[in-house]
This record gives sequence, C-alpha cells and structure tokens, in this order.
Amino acid sequence: MGILTSQQISKYYDLYRDVEIIFSKEVIKTLKINPRQIYIKSEGAQWPCIINSTSFLQSKIIIGTKGGAFQALSRNPTTVQLRFYFLQDDNQPISFFITTRVTKITKYMNSNDLAIITLGFSQRPPDDFIEKIGTLLEANVNAVRRKEERIIINDESKRKLNLVKEETIVEIQNVPRHCVVRDLSFSGAKIILLGLPQFVQDKETLLRLDFQDPTETISLKGKVVAVSAIQGRKGLIAANISFDEKEIPMPFKIRINNYLTTVRKNQLSKATSINQKKS
Repeated sequence: MGILTSQQISKYYDLYRDVEIIFSKEVIKTLKINPRQIYIKSEGAQWPCIINSTSFLQSKIIIGTKGGAFQALSRNPTTVQLRFYFLQDDNQPISFFITTRVTKITKYMNSNDLAIITLGFSQRPPDDFIEKIGTLLEANVNAVRRKEERIIINDESKRKLNLVKEETIVEIQNVPRHCVVRDLSFSGAKIILLGLPQFVQDKETLLRLDFQDPTETISLKGKVVAVSAIQGRKGLIAANISFDEKEIPMPFKIRINNYLTTVRKNQLSKATSINQKKS
C-alpha cells in the first residue's frame, strides 16, 4: 500500500464515509479479498463470517443463528473485532482487525437460520482499508460523473493506463475483427477497423483490452452507436462504441479513474505553480 498520501486518504474518508458498498463476487475479486480469512473475535474466541457490505463507519456480516458466534454477539455486543484480509498486487497479504460493536441484529432474508449483524466501527478504520475501499468508491462515482471524458490513446496515455497496445480484437456480432483503439472513456471507445459502415452500425460488440501491472485482459460489452468513413483511407472506418453500463468491469473503472484523477492533479499542480510565479 502507501500509494496515496494521508491527505488523499482523509479526503476519501470525508467524502465517502457513509457510502455503503456491497461485497459482490466482482468486488471481492477486484479488492483481492480472501473470504475464508474473514472472521470475528469476541470473548476470546473467533468464528468465520460472510462479509455482506461495508462503509467507513460500519460493516454488515452474515452468521448462523445456531452457532457460538451469534450467542456471543447477542450476549456481549460491545467489543467485537472484525478481521479483513486482502492480497496486494504483488500477492503479499495484508490483514488487520477493526474494533467494532454490534448495533443491529436482523434476520437475513427472513431466514431463521441466518442473521445480518451490523457492526459499528469504534474508530476510524486503518488507512489501508480506506485506500482499498475508497479507490473503488471513487471509481464508481466518477464512472457516472465523468463518464464522457475521453482519453486519446497515444504513447503517454498507454503508459499511464498500463495499456499494452492499441491494436486489439473486437467481436462484432460474435465475429472477431482486428482494430485499433483511438480513445477510451468510462462509457465507451472509438476504434478504427476495416469494413463497411452499414455492416457495423448498431451491432453488438465485445472489445478486449490487454493491461499490465497487474496483467489482465478486460472484456467490455457494448454496441456501435456511430460509424464514419475515414477520408483518404479506403475501406477504413471509425466506430464509436457505447459500453453496456451494467456490464462494465470494476477493474476497468479503476484504471480509467486512476488516469483521469492523475491527469487532473498534474494540471492543478501546474496551474498552482504558474499562479505562484505570477504572484
């Protein structure tokens, strides 16, 4: 960890402290959480639990109502330690306990066998936790707020995005086609390929992008919403793809967000420097 400054981490905490994130399979995979290493400690004993959701103020876990964990939390709700376990990009583990207290117990989906326990944090959680969750929350917010901001693909932006190359494969109506990516955003992409506009317009697409650090291939479902011929280049067309918002992978959002926020910080830093020189 240690990528963000303490000021940035405090900003995450202030902006998103009440925002709850549900631990879906995609979120667990993106955050590199090992669910088997999540457990609670109380009264000198520990029990496994299922992490359901979290904010910076509380977490919700799922446990069985027939086991010792439920009895202990019902009997002594004031001091419960919740253990989180993440893998970093270099696959080194990072784990810590957050001291909590039980603030609410409810049935899980009307089940008599399972309960959702709300654990209020006794203090601000560790910076590593805020950085992990905050990075994801910010990407979700900016995927809506800044979804139309285009990133022109060139050598510099490829390096900052950790995009391996602009040449890639796009499936159009399940047929693989070679293409070159010209720009990217949260919401879509512009690609260059051989073809006729009428055979591409309004067609379903699957764009594959190869990234490094960490190495991964991200597939993005979408649809061609505009096509234009490229002047002077016979047979070449430019196709604008709009991604399916419900299917955009979380790792892609994080990569686009990291790029846009880094560029904005650099612009603000340069502007501040220029103003200081003028004054």
